[in-house]
Amino acid sequence: MQHAGWTTLTDEQQLALAREALRHAAATLAEHAEVLAGEMEHGALHDQGGPDALRLFAAVVRATDAESFGRVGHA
Repeated sequence: MQHAGWTTLTDEQQLALAREALRHAAATLAEHAEVLAGEMEHGALHDQGGPDALRLFAAVVRATDAESFGRVGHA
């Protein structure tokens, strides 16, 4: 069985997959920032004002994700 390649997808399919990948990446970055902030608050990592900065970063990533990429199928 042969798998279809990226180039065999329509432009709309490629765009939908790319947007979903970007949405997933943004969500992952935001979640990692939240985890790091929690680790700093609990003393597992050295805190130099990081939790608030990481939470701000997470909020910016989430806001940019929602505004820029939208949800697949809701263009």
